Amino acid sequence: MIKLELLAATARTASLLLVQDKAKYYLHTPQAWQLYKQGEEVRSGMSDRTGLFLSELEPETTYIFECSDTSLQFGTSACGGFVEASDFGISATKEDNCDAFSAAIAATPANGTLSIPPGNFHTRPLFLKSDMTVHFEEGAQLSAVSSREGWPILSAHGDDDATIGSWEGLPSNCYAAVITAINCHNLHIAGNGIIDGGGDVGDWWEWPKGTRVGARRARTLHLIGCTNCSLTGVQVQNSPSWTVHPYRCKSVHFSNITILNPADSPNTDGLNPESCENTSIVASRFTVGDDCIAVKAGKKADDGYAQHLAPTMGLHISHCLMEKGHGAVVLGSEMSGSITNVRVEKCEFDGTDRGIRIKTRRGRGGKVENVFIQDVLMRNVPAPITANSFYFCDHDGKSEWVQDRTPHAVDGSTPHVQNIEIRDVVATGVEQVGIALLGLPEAPIKGVLVDNFQIQFNQNSTPGVPLMALHVPEMCNVDAYCEFAQLQGQVVQLDGTQQQ
Repeated sequence: MIKLELLAATARTASLLLVQDKAKYYLHTPQAWQLYKQGEEVRSGMSDRTGLFLSELEPETTYIFECSDTSLQFGTSACGGFVEASDFGISATKEDNCDAFSAAIAATPANGTLSIPPGNFHTRPLFLKSDMTVHFEEGAQLSAVSSREGWPILSAHGDDDATIGSWEGLPSNCYAAVITAINCHNLHIAGNGIIDGGGDVGDWWEWPKGTRVGARRARTLHLIGCTNCSLTGVQVQNSPSWTVHPYRCKSVHFSNITILNPADSPNTDGLNPESCENTSIVASRFTVGDDCIAVKAGKKADDGYAQHLAPTMGLHISHCLMEKGHGAVVLGSEMSGSITNVRVEKCEFDGTDRGIRIKTRRGRGGKVENVFIQDVLMRNVPAPITANSFYFCDHDGKSEWVQDRTPHAVDGSTPHVQNIEIRDVVATGVEQVGIALLGLPEAPIKGVLVDNFQIQFNQNSTPGVPLMALHVPEMCNVDAYCEFAQLQGQVVQLDGTQQQ
């Protein structure tokens, strides 16, 4: 039995979810589907995935989608005007189409659509506006130019002192993204095209932690202070640093997208919601050079500066596939504004270094609280669940103050991790440890509940250290490791043996 859900729609696209019992990113068996308009079939196909994206639809039109004897009626939105970027002089032979694209964006009316035709169009960063849809036709690609000459830089602060540019949780000048949107609302990017950040053709990956011309590396898609926005259908690849970075946004939706970065590309996280409220990430695939989804909430500066901090709360991740990366879903270590109410369900993790990973350290403050993980399948993940309050990040990460195992005074710089539920999770090919929890002696990790967490060890495992902290032993085929942490429930080995 299939249940159908409309995730998002624009004037010409629809992002759907085919919900099947226990199915995650992939359906149990491929399903035939049909699309009808005014009683006539207009399209049909097969899907082996729970996510399905339809493009090249007609505006303000009612459709009926049928699959497995189930139907869903949905409507596309109205279009305030259709603008073709090709009318403004874009060309696949131009070295830089920025001016032409900028003119097309300016000409797009309220609630209108800017259409990008098939072809590979090089450009410097484009700045989008509110109340518009950018529609990628089949075969359309935006690619960053290889040179940073004339590349705009986002200042750390705007005229109202609000944070604009940032780097790893702190205000900082940074290069603009190929697609940048600042304080936009009702902005939608959809279609079957590609956005290429150009990390593989420029020098971005040669200075991962540095600055050039006083700025940090660019993202590929950067949403700053935006509300009611969506990204559906597209593929984003070769990012200079973090790939998709929504910062201080509200009600942002991502579905049926693909994010691809080479495994050795530095700090190319897939999708990093930072200080965002009510974010959904559904039916999307990640293969990246760092964390697949990295949830952030800023970090306190060494001098205590914290005016930029804001929480991330109300995050829902479902039906996603994380194939490669350092972690599948990672919370922190920039979490000083607090990360709360996160739900991860019906996802598949395949070959990531960690599955669910929480990381923080002394000096961060804030909390990670109310995290629910349910119905997740992990394959060949050496350490499926980890939480580390001694993460040795930043210049002082290995200092005695950060790594000391004796209790310190609890104050505003003390981070807290609590209320984590792990239900109906299966992890095969585990090499190091099923679950590893390392809290602070002055702030233990509290309220970690395990219910039906099944693991199967790789019998050819070699020992490894599952947590990036000092004084952590190597582990090999260990069911659970807890220090300064409360763990309720049992880890169940798939051979039937239960261990506490």
